[in-house]
Amino acid sequence: MQESTPVDIQVESQFLPDQSEPTQQRFAFAYTITIRNTSEEAVRLLNRHWIITDGDNQVQEVQGEGVIGKQPLIPPGESFSYTSGAVIDTAVGTMEGSYEMISASGRPFIAPIGIFSLARPSALH
Repeated sequence: MQESTPVDIQVESQFLPDQSEPTQQRFAFAYTITIRNTSEEAVRLLNRHWIITDGDNQVQEVQGEGVIGKQPLIPPGESFSYTSGAVIDTAVGTMEGSYEMISASGRPFIAPIGIFSLARPSALH
């Protein structure tokens, strides 16, 4: 049984028509992540890991320090939100991943981010 993580992660994604070029197989999406600390102590986001899969099953893997140039410290009961983006070659794709985090008491943990869709509104019927 997997231990529950001390954070709750919500995701919203949206298609960005003004940054996309469908004739060039360029589809841009924004996603907003909200990380809510449900534990009794502060937690810090250290690293991110994303798996981005387009409609042709082409996979991009993205790993790096923090998010949007930050390694936010999230106090108990508080949340941290940010918006970032992804560009894929098809009108439909998915993202999933995880954050490597650490609690104030020094306990490292992985916070999984469930799969979510990237889809141009007219692409799904």
